[in-house]
Amino acid sequence: MNLIIQGEEVFTQDLKQLAKLSSAKAIENIAPEAFRLTDADPESKTAVAAHCTQAKLDFAFVPAGQHLKNFGLLVMDMDSTLITIECIDEIADMQGIKPQVAAITASAMRGEMDFAGSLTRRVALLKGLDESALQRVYDERLQLTPGAEKLLSKAKSLGIKTLLVSGGFTFFTSRLKQRLGLDYTASCQLEIIDGKLTGKLIGPIVDAQSKADWLEKIRSELKLKKENVLGIGDGANDLKMLAASGVSIAFHA
Repeated sequence: MNLIIQGEEVFTQDLKQLAKLSSAKAIENIAPEAFRLTDADPESKTAVAAHCTQAKLDFAFVPAGQHLKNFGLLVMDMDSTLITIECIDEIADMQGIKPQVAAITASAMRGEMDFAGSLTRRVALLKGLDESALQRVYDERLQLTPGAEKLLSKAKSLGIKTLLVSGGFTFFTSRLKQRLGLDYTASCQLEIIDGKLTGKLIGPIVDAQSKADWLEKIRSELKLKKENVLGIGDGANDLKMLAASGVSIAFHA
């Protein structure tokens, strides 16, 4: 296996210590702030994880023959994955109830409550909010996760299709689809009447099973195998989607 190390700042002494811990044969610089430690022992994962936690580095053991070009579909969550915020929490902030909604969001992401039920509860708290609040969140608070555009650009250059599948809202996924050139999106639709949120949703909720179903639907249409799918998510409602991916990344999970 190759041991891949990434970080905002990667020090030589950390690389040397990680190479020692993993019995790697060589250290290769493969991109800014990214390194490959070749022929590393995956049994060293516990020790490597401990050192990387202390050094604030990300790591992954990757098969030596694995390359991004091996994939045909990139499936990703939106909130706290493709983007840095939880949109519903920021919308709630416009209503002055962010702490209440954020607490429910965090509990749902940890798998402590049913996602669909938790989303219905949170959306109900937004009743009466002006539709313009959604645009304010998009304009003022939504930021892409660092590196997201680089990943998507590389995927596009390799012909990899992209699916953004979210328990969040179409207001945001539709704009991100256009902005980033995504191929497919699936998300929830807020009901808006006379410019106000009604506290209800239109249509089905995109929950854990729905995310996995969307992955399988697009994978089938593209005639890809499971091993050709790369999945990225952060919450309990992403687990089924990640299980259906050939390689899955728990992103700040």
